[in-house]
Amino acid sequence: MKLISWNVNGIRAAMNKGFLDFAREESPDMLCVQETKMQEGQAEVPLEGYHQYWCSADKKGYSGTALFTKEEPISVTYGIGIDEHDHEGRVITAEYDDFYLVNVYVPNSQNELKRLDYRMKWEDDFRAYLKKLEEKKPVITCGDFNVAHKEIDLKNPKTNRKNAGFTDEERSKMSQLQDSGFIDTWRFFNPDLEGVYSWWSYRFNARKNNSGWRIDYFLVSKDLEDRLGDAEILTEIYGSDHCPVTLTIRD
Repeated sequence: MKLISWNVNGIRAAMNKGFLDFAREESPDMLCVQETKMQEGQAEVPLEGYHQYWCSADKKGYSGTALFTKEEPISVTYGIGIDEHDHEGRVITAEYDDFYLVNVYVPNSQNELKRLDYRMKWEDDFRAYLKKLEEKKPVITCGDFNVAHKEIDLKNPKTNRKNAGFTDEERSKMSQLQDSGFIDTWRFFNPDLEGVYSWWSYRFNARKNNSGWRIDYFLVSKDLEDRLGDAEILTEIYGSDHCPVTLTIRD
């Protein structure tokens, strides 16, 4: 089973930059998309053979997630059941026979860390949500987590120490999530590999210089460890300021 996650930074723009060709060529069983920046029905995404599920922000042109899945889920829910968090289109949960798939676009702490306090509340509530799901069956969660966990996960850790996405507070919350029983699948297969990132600023020729951050993840419950087949970061794929990340689960 092949899963792909990609922050497309606007799905309508991405469709003009090869998104559909990529999806058809890769043909994943599940494709999780973040930052769709549209309401369902604003544009058609013609991917044959897929069930489509959309979670849009109340605010038009902002945030948003989508799930494209070949297998129809048992059930699909939107948000995490907390009103404070559920107006920005950030979470889609699909239940399958032997796991939950949670597609997430984690809030950015923003310039001058204006949203860091909110982000800390989100982190605790989202972790509790995942652990509640895990009481029933294992969880696969993927998406843009907006944090580079360790210094190895970004090009310039020293100069970014207090910037959004690499604060001690955000990194600590990712540690808590993993310590609670979730495996960072990329690091599971590549524990010491440096220089592989999933996001690059549009400024300063960052992608050309590979001055990037690894902020897109597949995290899985420890119960799925024996089924982990492979994890990749597709750095050669353009069309967004992020590139897709993948996970292969063995049956």
